[in-house]
Amino acid sequence: MDDVTPHRDDTLSQEAWRDNLREIGAREGFYEELGEEHTALFLRRGRTLMVTFENLDHIYAREDDRMPWGHGFVQSHGWSMLGLMAHGWTWYRDDAVFDFFDRLRDQGFFDGFDKVVFYGASMGAYAACVFSSAAPGATVIAISPQATLDREIAPWEKRYHRVWRRSFSGRYGYAPDLVRTAESLYLFYDPRSDPDAMHAALFRGDNIRRLRCRFMGHRIASQWMQLGLLKPVVAACVDGDLTAARFYRMMRARRESPKYQKEILNVLKSLQRPQLLIGYCDAVLARRRAPHFRNARRAAREALKQKG
Repeated sequence: MDDVTPHRDDTLSQEAWRDNLREIGAREGFYEELGEEHTALFLRRGRTLMVTFENLDHIYAREDDRMPWGHGFVQSHGWSMLGLMAHGWTWYRDDAVFDFFDRLRDQGFFDGFDKVVFYGASMGAYAACVFSSAAPGATVIAISPQATLDREIAPWEKRYHRVWRRSFSGRYGYAPDLVRTAESLYLFYDPRSDPDAMHAALFRGDNIRRLRCRFMGHRIASQWMQLGLLKPVVAACVDGDLTAARFYRMMRARRESPKYQKEILNVLKSLQRPQLLIGYCDAVLARRRAPHFRNARRAAREALKQKG
């Protein structure tokens, strides 16, 4: 995960983009710059509030409306939206963000909605978990979340060294403790990804619905987007009717994902089960052209010949 630094000729266009958000916020809710690293945009619609967290540079890189994730999706459902945006890989560890959520909580902002949902993936999922404590009884949708990046608690987490200098103690620090006030936490992760599985194991409580996404790696949300599953999954979580059976039926669509197919292929190779590998390659090749699978099938057939 690398920081994205805007080119010099992007600076003015980014400022124009911010001006546009200021106008939208003033007209439909509010827009705030939280210190130098974070931004918040609130749009009032219906009685359900979706709170999202993402990296601002990801938003700016998009070619469409450059709005926070899910703006069109949230709007289509008639929900209100509070989009938090980070300028870099901050994990939202900033007193300005802490003060912002303290203020919303103390002013009863979240009490003005029938349902409050916090959503995020990876860094955003960590933020969704910790800041949901400002709205007890909320629903939390966390995809591949981190419990903490505190070196004393998670010394095995080596992926995000750029954020190690930030403190993960104090206010809004340890996600597994803070998310206990949520009515429900939908926790999505790949148990085959060791660091993600270790983070997931730190979350305990009767309000947790663990939904395992095997062979999907850390970027589960990206794969769901490619498969057209992200919005249906999120909508089902918001409605409160995403059962394990329904979720795993929806996940059958991943069988058509090239990335997922390659993960299965790599597992079959590691198991040294050529007959199974050949059968799987046959199934994939019946659906699409895939030279990599054709080569793997050829190698497996040669291995069987040598054994025979």
